[in-house]
Amino acid sequence: MYTQGLDSLGKDCLRDEAQVGGALERRFQAHIDAEDKIEPKDWMPDAYRRTLVRQISQHAHSEIVGMLPEGNWITRAPSLLRKAILIAKVQDEGGHGAYLYSATETLGVSRDELVGQLLEGKAKYSSIFNYPTPTWADVGAIGWLVDGAAIMNQIPLCRCSYGPYARAMVRICKEESFHQRQGYDIMLRLSRGTPAQKDMAQQALNRWWWPSLMMFGPPDADSKHGVQSMRWKIKRFTNDELRQKFVDFTVPQAEFLGIRVPDPQLSWDPAAGHYRHGPIDWNEFEQVLKGNGPCNRERLEARRRAHEEGRWVRDAAVAWAAKRAGSAAPRAALTLLRRNHERRYA
Repeated sequence: MYTQGLDSLGKDCLRDEAQVGGALERRFQAHIDAEDKIEPKDWMPDAYRRTLVRQISQHAHSEIVGMLPEGNWITRAPSLLRKAILIAKVQDEGGHGAYLYSATETLGVSRDELVGQLLEGKAKYSSIFNYPTPTWADVGAIGWLVDGAAIMNQIPLCRCSYGPYARAMVRICKEESFHQRQGYDIMLRLSRGTPAQKDMAQQALNRWWWPSLMMFGPPDADSKHGVQSMRWKIKRFTNDELRQKFVDFTVPQAEFLGIRVPDPQLSWDPAAGHYRHGPIDWNEFEQVLKGNGPCNRERLEARRRAHEEGRWVRDAAVAWAAKRAGSAAPRAALTLLRRNHERRYA
Protein backbone atom coordinates (compact mmCIF):
# COMPACT_ATOMS: atom_id res chain seq x y z
CA MET A 1 0.00 0.00 0.00
CA TYR A 2 1.06 3.57 -0.62
CA THR A 3 1.56 5.91 2.29
CA GLN A 4 -0.23 9.24 2.31
CA GLY A 5 3.05 10.85 3.43
CA LEU A 6 4.93 12.94 0.91
CA ASP A 7 8.40 14.44 0.86
CA SER A 8 8.89 16.45 4.01
CA LEU A 9 10.89 19.07 2.15
CA GLY A 10 9.26 22.37 3.16
CA LYS A 11 9.82 26.10 3.24
CA ASP A 12 11.54 25.91 6.60
CA CYS A 13 14.40 23.89 5.10
CA LEU A 14 14.79 25.86 1.89
CA ARG A 15 17.38 28.64 2.13
CA ASP A 16 16.53 29.89 -1.32
CA GLU A 17 13.01 28.72 -2.03
CA ALA A 18 12.87 29.85 -5.66
CA GLN A 19 16.25 28.32 -6.50
CA VAL A 20 15.54 25.00 -4.80
CA GLY A 21 12.00 24.90 -6.17
CA GLY A 22 13.32 25.38 -9.68
CA ALA A 23 15.85 22.59 -9.18
CA LEU A 24 13.12 20.27 -7.93
CA GLU A 25 10.93 21.00 -10.93
CA ARG A 26 13.82 20.33 -13.30
CA ARG A 27 14.59 17.05 -11.56
CA PHE A 28 10.90 16.15 -11.66
CA GLN A 29 10.61 16.83 -15.40
CA ALA A 30 13.83 14.93 -16.05
CA HIS A 31 12.33 11.84 -14.37
CA ILE A 32 9.26 12.13 -16.58
CA ASP A 33 11.30 12.66 -19.74
CA ALA A 34 13.28 9.53 -18.86
CA GLU A 35 9.98 7.58 -18.63
CA ASP A 36 10.44 7.03 -14.88
CA LYS A 37 7.27 6.74 -12.81
CA ILE A 38 6.40 9.38 -10.23
CA GLU A 39 5.41 7.70 -6.96
CA PRO A 40 3.36 9.10 -4.05
CA LYS A 41 6.35 9.95 -1.85
CA ASP A 42 8.22 11.68 -4.66
CA TRP A 43 8.27 15.45 -4.83
CA MET A 44 5.84 16.81 -7.43
CA PRO A 45 4.61 20.29 -8.40
CA ASP A 46 1.31 21.31 -6.86
CA ALA A 47 -0.15 21.79 -10.33
CA TYR A 48 0.76 18.19 -11.26
CA ARG A 49 -0.92 16.93 -8.10
CA ARG A 50 -4.05 19.02 -8.73
CA THR A 51 -4.24 17.83 -12.34
CA LEU A 52 -4.05 14.20 -11.25
CA VAL A 53 -6.63 14.65 -8.48
CA ARG A 54 -9.03 16.26 -10.95
CA GLN A 55 -8.51 13.65 -13.68
CA ILE A 56 -8.43 10.49 -11.56
CA SER A 57 -11.36 11.53 -9.36
CA GLN A 58 -13.46 12.39 -12.43
CA HIS A 59 -12.52 9.00 -13.85
CA ALA A 60 -13.55 7.29 -10.60
CA HIS A 61 -16.86 9.18 -10.47
CA SER A 62 -17.54 8.20 -14.09
CA GLU A 63 -17.05 4.50 -13.30
CA ILE A 64 -19.46 4.69 -10.37
CA VAL A 65 -22.15 6.73 -12.13
CA GLY A 66 -21.60 4.56 -15.21
CA MET A 67 -23.08 1.61 -13.33
CA LEU A 68 -26.52 3.25 -13.46
CA PRO A 69 -27.49 3.33 -17.18
CA GLU A 70 -27.00 -0.43 -17.51
CA GLY A 71 -27.84 -1.46 -13.95
CA ASN A 72 -31.55 -0.95 -14.50
CA TRP A 73 -31.43 -3.57 -17.29
CA ILE A 74 -30.11 -6.41 -15.12
CA THR A 75 -33.61 -7.67 -14.20
CA ARG A 76 -34.87 -7.14 -17.76
CA ALA A 77 -32.02 -8.75 -19.73
CA PRO A 78 -33.42 -11.23 -22.28
CA SER A 79 -31.80 -14.37 -20.84
CA LEU A 80 -30.18 -15.72 -17.69
CA LEU A 81 -26.80 -15.67 -19.46
CA ARG A 82 -27.23 -12.01 -20.39
CA LYS A 83 -28.21 -11.19 -16.82
CA ALA A 84 -25.10 -12.89 -15.46
CA ILE A 85 -22.84 -11.10 -17.96
CA LEU A 86 -24.39 -7.72 -17.20
CA ILE A 87 -24.13 -8.27 -13.44
CA ALA A 88 -20.44 -9.06 -13.88
CA LYS A 89 -19.92 -5.96 -15.98
CA VAL A 90 -21.67 -3.59 -13.57
CA GLN A 91 -19.72 -5.15 -10.70
CA ASP A 92 -16.50 -4.51 -12.63
CA GLU A 93 -17.39 -0.82 -12.96
CA GLY A 94 -17.77 -0.54 -9.20
CA GLY A 95 -14.36 -2.14 -8.79
CA HIS A 96 -12.82 0.31 -11.24
CA GLY A 97 -14.16 3.18 -9.18
CA ALA A 98 -12.65 1.66 -6.05
CA TYR A 99 -9.22 1.26 -7.70
CA LEU A 100 -9.28 4.84 -8.89
CA TYR A 101 -10.42 6.32 -5.58
CA SER A 102 -7.52 4.45 -3.99
CA ALA A 103 -5.12 5.92 -6.54
CA THR A 104 -6.46 9.42 -5.83
CA GLU A 105 -6.00 8.90 -2.09
CA THR A 106 -2.26 8.48 -2.66
CA LEU A 107 -2.28 12.17 -3.63
CA GLY A 108 -3.47 13.20 -0.18
CA VAL A 109 -7.25 13.44 -0.77
CA SER A 110 -9.63 11.27 1.25
CA ARG A 111 -12.25 9.12 -0.41
CA ASP A 112 -14.96 10.69 1.74
CA GLU A 113 -14.02 14.10 0.37
CA LEU A 114 -14.12 12.86 -3.22
CA VAL A 115 -17.48 11.13 -2.80
CA GLY A 116 -18.83 14.20 -1.02
CA GLN A 117 -17.88 16.38 -3.99
CA LEU A 118 -19.76 14.03 -6.33
CA LEU A 119 -22.90 13.90 -4.19
CA GLU A 120 -22.92 17.68 -3.76
CA GLY A 121 -22.76 18.13 -7.52
CA LYS A 122 -19.36 19.87 -7.34
CA ALA A 123 -17.41 17.16 -9.16
CA LYS A 124 -17.70 16.27 -12.83
CA TYR A 125 -18.01 12.87 -14.41
CA SER A 126 -18.24 11.76 -18.03
CA SER A 127 -21.11 13.49 -19.80
CA ILE A 128 -22.10 10.29 -21.60
CA PHE A 129 -23.63 8.72 -18.50
CA ASN A 130 -26.36 11.36 -18.48
CA TYR A 131 -28.19 9.77 -21.41
CA PRO A 132 -31.07 7.27 -21.06
CA THR A 133 -31.11 3.58 -22.01
CA PRO A 134 -34.65 2.96 -23.31
CA THR A 135 -34.03 -0.42 -24.98
CA TRP A 136 -31.88 -3.52 -24.56
CA ALA A 137 -29.89 -2.41 -27.61
CA ASP A 138 -28.66 0.59 -25.63
CA VAL A 139 -26.84 -1.82 -23.33
CA GLY A 140 -25.09 -3.21 -26.39
CA ALA A 141 -24.31 0.24 -27.75
CA ILE A 142 -22.79 1.31 -24.42
CA GLY A 143 -20.53 -1.73 -24.37
CA TRP A 144 -19.51 -1.35 -28.00
CA LEU A 145 -19.19 2.43 -28.25
CA VAL A 146 -18.80 3.85 -24.75
CA ASP A 147 -16.46 1.15 -23.48
CA GLY A 148 -14.75 1.14 -26.87
CA ALA A 149 -14.08 4.86 -26.51
CA ALA A 150 -12.95 4.26 -22.92
CA ILE A 151 -10.37 1.73 -24.11
CA MET A 152 -9.01 4.25 -26.62
CA ASN A 153 -8.66 6.75 -23.79
CA GLN A 154 -7.37 4.38 -21.16
CA ILE A 155 -4.79 2.14 -22.83
CA PRO A 156 -2.36 5.09 -23.09
CA LEU A 157 -3.00 5.75 -19.38
CA CYS A 158 -1.24 2.46 -18.61
CA ARG A 159 1.89 4.47 -19.44
CA CYS A 160 0.86 7.52 -17.41
CA SER A 161 3.74 9.13 -15.56
CA TYR A 162 2.02 8.68 -12.18
CA GLY A 163 2.66 5.13 -11.01
CA PRO A 164 -0.51 4.30 -9.01
CA TYR A 165 -2.76 5.53 -11.81
CA ALA A 166 -0.83 3.65 -14.49
CA ARG A 167 -0.90 0.39 -12.54
CA ALA A 168 -4.62 0.66 -11.79
CA MET A 169 -5.29 1.12 -15.50
CA VAL A 170 -3.65 -2.19 -16.46
CA ARG A 171 -6.39 -4.24 -14.85
CA ILE A 172 -9.14 -1.79 -15.76
CA CYS A 173 -8.23 -1.97 -19.46
CA LYS A 174 -8.33 -5.76 -19.43
CA GLU A 175 -11.84 -5.69 -18.02
CA GLU A 176 -12.97 -2.90 -20.36
CA SER A 177 -11.91 -5.09 -23.26
CA PHE A 178 -14.40 -7.72 -22.04
CA HIS A 179 -17.07 -5.03 -21.73
CA GLN A 180 -16.52 -3.86 -25.29
CA ARG A 181 -16.74 -7.40 -26.65
CA GLN A 182 -19.98 -8.19 -24.81
CA GLY A 183 -21.53 -4.98 -26.12
CA TYR A 184 -20.53 -5.73 -29.68
CA ASP A 185 -21.89 -9.26 -29.33
CA ILE A 186 -25.28 -7.86 -28.31
CA MET A 187 -25.29 -5.54 -31.33
CA LEU A 188 -24.23 -8.42 -33.61
CA ARG A 189 -27.07 -10.64 -32.39
CA LEU A 190 -29.60 -7.85 -32.85
CA SER A 191 -28.32 -6.86 -36.29
CA ARG A 192 -28.59 -10.50 -37.43
CA GLY A 193 -32.07 -10.87 -35.93
CA THR A 194 -35.51 -9.76 -37.01
CA PRO A 195 -36.08 -6.44 -38.82
CA ALA A 196 -37.39 -5.01 -35.54
CA GLN A 197 -34.24 -6.10 -33.70
CA LYS A 198 -31.97 -4.64 -36.38
CA ASP A 199 -33.90 -1.38 -36.22
CA MET A 200 -33.45 -1.40 -32.44
CA ALA A 201 -29.69 -1.70 -32.94
CA GLN A 202 -29.72 1.13 -35.49
CA GLN A 203 -31.66 3.43 -33.17
CA ALA A 204 -29.24 2.72 -30.32
CA LEU A 205 -26.30 3.59 -32.59
CA ASN A 206 -28.09 6.82 -33.53
CA ARG A 207 -28.44 7.75 -29.87
CA TRP A 208 -24.91 6.92 -28.74
CA TRP A 209 -22.66 7.81 -31.69
CA TRP A 210 -22.27 11.52 -31.10
CA PRO A 211 -22.08 11.34 -27.28
CA SER A 212 -19.34 8.72 -27.74
CA LEU A 213 -17.31 11.14 -29.87
CA MET A 214 -17.79 13.79 -27.18
CA MET A 215 -16.28 11.44 -24.59
CA PHE A 216 -12.79 12.34 -25.77
CA GLY A 217 -13.24 15.90 -24.62
CA PRO A 218 -13.28 19.22 -26.46
CA PRO A 219 -11.20 19.91 -29.59
CA ASP A 220 -7.50 20.33 -28.96
CA ALA A 221 -7.74 24.06 -29.63
CA ASP A 222 -10.22 24.39 -26.74
CA SER A 223 -8.56 21.97 -24.32
CA LYS A 224 -7.46 23.85 -21.20
CA HIS A 225 -5.12 21.21 -19.79
CA GLY A 226 -4.06 19.14 -22.78
CA VAL A 227 -0.65 20.66 -23.55
CA GLN A 228 0.59 20.52 -19.96
CA SER A 229 -0.81 17.02 -19.41
CA MET A 230 1.08 15.86 -22.50
CA ARG A 231 4.31 17.48 -21.24
CA TRP A 232 3.89 15.71 -17.90
CA LYS A 233 3.00 12.48 -19.78
CA ILE A 234 -0.24 12.10 -17.90
CA LYS A 235 -1.73 11.95 -21.39
CA ARG A 236 0.04 10.44 -24.38
CA PHE A 237 -2.33 11.53 -27.16
CA THR A 238 -4.47 14.59 -27.71
CA ASN A 239 -8.28 14.53 -27.62
CA ASP A 240 -8.55 14.84 -31.40
CA GLU A 241 -5.97 12.10 -32.01
CA LEU A 242 -7.87 9.66 -29.80
CA ARG A 243 -11.20 10.62 -31.33
CA GLN A 244 -9.81 9.95 -34.81
CA LYS A 245 -8.49 6.55 -33.73
CA PHE A 246 -11.94 5.67 -32.40
CA VAL A 247 -13.72 6.71 -35.60
CA ASP A 248 -11.27 4.79 -37.79
CA PHE A 249 -11.65 1.69 -35.63
CA THR A 250 -15.43 1.80 -35.18
CA VAL A 251 -16.83 2.70 -38.61
CA PRO A 252 -15.74 -0.64 -40.20
CA GLN A 253 -17.37 -2.46 -37.26
CA ALA A 254 -20.66 -0.69 -37.96
CA GLU A 255 -20.38 -1.64 -41.61
CA PHE A 256 -19.89 -5.28 -40.62
CA LEU A 257 -23.01 -5.09 -38.46
CA GLY A 258 -24.94 -3.68 -41.40
CA ILE A 259 -26.02 -0.54 -39.58
CA ARG A 260 -25.24 3.03 -40.55
CA VAL A 261 -23.29 5.63 -38.59
CA PRO A 262 -25.65 8.62 -38.21
CA ASP A 263 -23.34 11.13 -39.87
CA PRO A 264 -24.23 12.22 -43.43
CA GLN A 265 -20.83 13.88 -43.77
CA LEU A 266 -18.84 10.78 -42.83
CA SER A 267 -16.42 9.89 -45.64
CA TRP A 268 -13.15 8.07 -46.26
CA ASP A 269 -10.14 10.26 -47.01
CA PRO A 270 -7.76 8.00 -48.98
CA ALA A 271 -4.95 10.56 -48.98
CA ALA A 272 -4.95 10.84 -45.17
CA GLY A 273 -5.96 7.23 -44.54
CA HIS A 274 -8.72 8.33 -42.13
CA TYR A 275 -12.46 8.71 -41.98
CA ARG A 276 -13.64 12.32 -41.87
CA HIS A 277 -16.65 12.94 -39.65
CA GLY A 278 -19.09 15.83 -39.52
CA PRO A 279 -19.19 18.63 -36.92
CA ILE A 280 -19.86 17.73 -33.29
CA ASP A 281 -22.49 19.71 -31.38
CA TRP A 282 -20.25 21.04 -28.63
CA ASN A 283 -23.09 23.13 -27.24
CA GLU A 284 -24.85 19.90 -26.29
CA PHE A 285 -21.64 18.68 -24.64
CA GLU A 286 -21.36 21.87 -22.56
CA GLN A 287 -25.01 21.76 -21.55
CA VAL A 288 -24.76 18.17 -20.33
CA LEU A 289 -21.59 18.99 -18.38
CA LYS A 290 -23.41 21.91 -16.75
CA GLY A 291 -26.10 19.55 -15.48
CA ASN A 292 -28.72 20.04 -18.18
CA GLY A 293 -28.52 16.60 -19.79
CA PRO A 294 -31.48 14.21 -20.06
CA CYS A 295 -30.55 12.27 -16.90
CA ASN A 296 -28.21 14.50 -14.84
CA ARG A 297 -30.62 14.94 -11.93
CA GLU A 298 -31.72 11.31 -12.05
CA ARG A 299 -28.15 10.03 -11.90
CA LEU A 300 -27.11 12.20 -8.96
CA GLU A 301 -30.29 11.45 -7.06
CA ALA A 302 -29.69 7.72 -7.52
CA ARG A 303 -26.16 8.07 -6.14
CA ARG A 304 -27.32 10.15 -3.16
CA ARG A 305 -30.03 7.63 -2.36
CA ALA A 306 -27.63 4.69 -2.58
CA HIS A 307 -25.11 6.52 -0.39
CA GLU A 308 -27.70 7.24 2.28
CA GLU A 309 -29.13 3.71 2.23
CA GLY A 310 -25.61 2.33 2.70
CA ARG A 311 -24.80 4.61 5.61
CA TRP A 312 -25.67 1.95 8.21
CA VAL A 313 -23.08 -0.39 6.66
CA ARG A 314 -20.33 2.22 6.93
CA ASP A 315 -21.35 3.10 10.49
CA ALA A 316 -21.47 -0.56 11.46
CA ALA A 317 -18.00 -1.13 10.04
CA VAL A 318 -16.61 1.75 12.10
CA ALA A 319 -18.39 0.51 15.23
CA TRP A 320 -17.16 -3.03 14.68
CA ALA A 321 -13.58 -1.85 14.23
CA ALA A 322 -13.83 0.13 17.46
CA LYS A 323 -15.35 -2.86 19.26
CA ARG A 324 -12.50 -5.06 18.12
CA ALA A 325 -10.15 -2.45 19.54
CA GLY A 326 -11.79 -2.91 22.94
CA SER A 327 -13.92 0.22 23.30
CA ALA A 328 -17.21 -0.24 25.18
CA ALA A 329 -19.08 2.76 23.76
CA PRO A 330 -19.24 1.47 20.16
CA ARG A 331 -21.03 -1.69 21.37
CA ALA A 332 -24.11 0.40 22.09
CA ALA A 333 -23.77 2.04 18.70
CA LEU A 334 -23.50 -1.35 17.01
CA THR A 335 -26.67 -2.54 18.80
CA LEU A 336 -28.51 0.57 17.63
CA LEU A 337 -27.32 0.06 14.07
CA ARG A 338 -28.50 -3.55 14.15
CA ARG A 339 -31.95 -2.51 15.38
CA ASN A 340 -32.22 0.18 12.71
CA HIS A 341 -31.28 -2.39 10.08
CA GLU A 342 -33.90 -4.83 11.38
CA ARG A 343 -36.60 -2.15 11.31
CA ARG A 344 -35.60 -1.08 7.79
CA TYR A 345 -35.88 -4.58 6.37
CA ALA A 346 -38.61 -6.01 8.59
